[in-house]
Amino acid sequence: MAAGHGGIAAVLRVTGLSYLTIARGLREGQAPMVLPTERVRAPGAGRKRAEVLDSGLSSALLRLVEPGTRGDPESPLRWTLKSTRTLAEELTSRGHPIGKSVVWDLLRGHDFSLQANRKTREGSRHPDRNAQFEYINARAAAALKAGLPVISVDTKKKELVGNFKNGGREWRPSGSPQDVKVHDFMIDEPGKGRVAPYGVYDIANNVGWVSVGIHHDTAAFAVATIEHWWMRLGRLRYPRARALMISADGGGSNGARVRLWKWELQGLADRSGLSISVCHLPPGTSKWTKIEHRLFSFITMNWRGQPLESYATILKLIAATTTKTGLKVHSVLDTRAYPNMLFGELTVPPTGGS
Repeated sequence: MAAGHGGIAAVLRVTGLSYLTIARGLREGQAPMVLPTERVRAPGAGRKRAEVLDSGLSSALLRLVEPGTRGDPESPLRWTLKSTRTLAEELTSRGHPIGKSVVWDLLRGHDFSLQANRKTREGSRHPDRNAQFEYINARAAAALKAGLPVISVDTKKKELVGNFKNGGREWRPSGSPQDVKVHDFMIDEPGKGRVAPYGVYDIANNVGWVSVGIHHDTAAFAVATIEHWWMRLGRLRYPRARALMISADGGGSNGARVRLWKWELQGLADRSGLSISVCHLPPGTSKWTKIEHRLFSFITMNWRGQPLESYATILKLIAATTTKTGLKVHSVLDTRAYPNMLFGELTVPPTGGS
């Protein structure tokens, strides 16, 4: 207003604002309005919302992101990652020009959020599922009350040995992460390769035993681990025990249908004089075993972000695992090779953990 003719062009060069915006502000300054204290512009300023300008935008977007769209063979996004960029491009092609940031705002406005898969479905539910768990619990409670050993067994996830990335993070000086290999190919060298940690968890004493095997995860290896635990720890803690109860999931090297597992357990019973009983958890409930929650989960937390560079590193990290409730863990390296066949017939292939 003070510059007169050419003032708008001068302000435009200095501020970079639109010519129309400066002209509109000039008009408002020449004819000032009484505005509420919380406003600095006259009502109606700014661009209208996208869903107001395009009444069909919201419904078109919701049709694209509805879960049922995955089953629609005609949907162009059936097998495509539905990112905000992809959704914006698809809407634009359908006559609704829009940017990815507006798609984000619209989705949030309709109570959408980024969500991961959730493990809740266990397959078909047996009508006696609850009775099965009550039976196992009653057997374990009776054995513990009688002072007999009750152990939970399972195979932990197989791990690569070497300078590989291990999930999780640990505290380090800023800007100096641990450098590891860019690939996850097994190293075929002495002292490297892949290991299968098999665990025995003594429920009454809160003590774990983990044998780190370098051969196949078979039923023979599983029973050998149980025997090592019994000879080194079990018989000392339960000197008068004549029976042993084992709780295990229904698959892997200790599976309910693996005949080698039963054969090897009978051999252990003959050598030790123990009466051994096994309670297998129902299918689809392997994550409910005691060893998963009271031993393996804490081992995973203890070595998070640590490359498992050698056998010694793995053994030390396992043995150093503790909890506030007093968990103690013993770990040994088992370098022996174990058979995965019984009488020349292949057993059920072990899955290497649940």
